[in-house]
Amino acid sequence: MPPKLLANLDALDLDHVAYDLDAIRETVPQRYEMEQLTAIHHFDRENQVVVGSRDVGLNEWWARGHIPGRPIFPGVLTIEAAAQLATWLHQAVSGERKFFGFGGVDQVRFRGAITPGDRVILLSKIREIKSRKGLFDCQAVVDGKLVFQALITGMAL
Repeated sequence: MPPKLLANLDALDLDHVAYDLDAIRETVPQRYEMEQLTAIHHFDRENQVVVGSRDVGLNEWWARGHIPGRPIFPGVLTIEAAAQLATWLHQAVSGERKFFGFGGVDQVRFRGAITPGDRVILLSKIREIKSRKGLFDCQAVVDGKLVFQALITGMAL
């Protein structure tokens, strides 16, 4: 049975952009093909939860070769998107501008496919924060269905 979502998406305006790509770039260092966030729609500082999105294009670099005839967004890029959202959340809550890198991923479950043309709603919530390490519950939703969940570890470097 899928877990409860980290935020009530029905209560949010997912057309509202709280932080656009330029604002995300102030915190998340990945560029070009490795930028995995399109927008941040909601940030709840008190509950340490963020909701963002990734619009998956029709002609992205991976689509031609990652299952020809049936392109599926690679799972590693889903993990990367979640990690980038966790990085953004860490920086927003901590106010630190140190490089916050990927430290690990646990409890990963893929529950559905992400395909070109999808809008992926990404959710991240801080489970634990220490001076050099953070644990983040992360989820991805497409068309109201949970398609991914993981526990991501980030490390301040």
